[in-house]
Amino acid sequence: MKRKQLILLENWLKKTNRKPIVIRGARQVGKSTLIRLFSEQQQRPLAEINLERYPELGPAFDRKDPAELINILEALPGIRAITTDNLLFLDEIQAVPEAIPMLRYFYEDMGELPLAAAGSLLEFTLSDHQFSMPVGRVEYLHMGPMTFSEFLDALEESKLSSIIKNFQLGDELNPLIHRRLLELLRIYFFVGGMPEAVNVYAQSRRLRDVSEVHSSIIETYREDFPKYIGSRNLNRIQNVFNYAARNVGKKVKYSQFSSQDKSTTIKTDIELLCMARVLAKVIHSHCNGLPLQADMEEKTYKLIFLDVGLMNAICGLNWKTISQMEDTPLVNEGTIAEQFVGQHLQDILSTSTNRELTYWLREGRSTNAEVDYVLALNGQIIPIEIKAGATGSLKSLHQFVAEKGASMAIRFDTGLPSVQTINTKVRKADQTLDCKYQLLSLPLYLVERLSEWDLPTAI
Repeated sequence: MKRKQLILLENWLKKTNRKPIVIRGARQVGKSTLIRLFSEQQQRPLAEINLERYPELGPAFDRKDPAELINILEALPGIRAITTDNLLFLDEIQAVPEAIPMLRYFYEDMGELPLAAAGSLLEFTLSDHQFSMPVGRVEYLHMGPMTFSEFLDALEESKLSSIIKNFQLGDELNPLIHRRLLELLRIYFFVGGMPEAVNVYAQSRRLRDVSEVHSSIIETYREDFPKYIGSRNLNRIQNVFNYAARNVGKKVKYSQFSSQDKSTTIKTDIELLCMARVLAKVIHSHCNGLPLQADMEEKTYKLIFLDVGLMNAICGLNWKTISQMEDTPLVNEGTIAEQFVGQHLQDILSTSTNRELTYWLREGRSTNAEVDYVLALNGQIIPIEIKAGATGSLKSLHQFVAEKGASMAIRFDTGLPSVQTINTKVRKADQTLDCKYQLLSLPLYLVERLSEWDLPTAI
């Protein structure tokens, strides 16, 4: 389960000036399960109310009287007494929009009551109503799919998971352990991090069962489309959904999505899917300083999908295809590794104020230079490339370092960890630029540890 989110919930519960907390994330990433598990861990009785079952409660929330509302909620079937020793959980809060501004009054009038809420498609609910989230009166906790180490925990591979969790730069990895982690990483590429898919695989170890779960989840998302697209064309939205999954990591050109629809139409469709957290943008930043988000060029972006397992299911990639790919083509030729790294970087940034992923792109008349991701770590701008092979293939990384003056860069591949000094020259227009930096090469499965290392002192 989501260790980081459980820790954040524990810290939230300890606060004396506690605000209601809203769990945000796409459908079926485990928001409700997280709260139930947290209730068990804290030994706090859970008063859980799924508001999709009670849409008629809107007027009760609209009165903005928490004490009166508690009496009404306690009268619902199967609901225990709601006290400060319990945990009140309003699930699917988007189904009763009046409940969203009500969170403010719980904070102001009943701040001692632990109150959590969760919902999907909250952005659509807010855009369709005149009110907004009670800014300053609530906390947010963002959730995505399970990480690779959480996948290992679910498979009872706790020793391997602990190796990832405890790895420090400079440590040596046993080649046999490294190979085993890469084998399990391939399975993660197929299963992904959606909790239901992980649970089914952990129980049966049958990939066919996982495929059935993927199909069910994908169909659920497609059934959700009519809930938030309004009068927009359903077939076109589904085509955008499929096309985005099959073109992860490619610069978005609206004409490639559809030759018959206007760019503004396709752009709005993409925005809707991003609001639903099915897609996420990786936006070009000029990377001239921090924060990277202040230097973004909003019109230039690529997309990543919600989950690598779902992405591969939509692309029609089966286990036989993934299992038989050699390491170098797996990293260099497909989008699987870029999607994997992207969704784990999203998890790293989930507690950050600036959560947008960024990359760097320089387009020239004859050649382009592109760095897969650029991250701000420990006050440094760190370019990240996902590429196997010799350092001579890292031309875009060299170009970025030479132009931006970076002192280090990170490469993810399937090799063992290493650090080397790169000293080369690059051409820019009619100039020759010196390029010297430290290149940290890491196996893909260590991406989730990036924010925990002191990179400048470690290398």
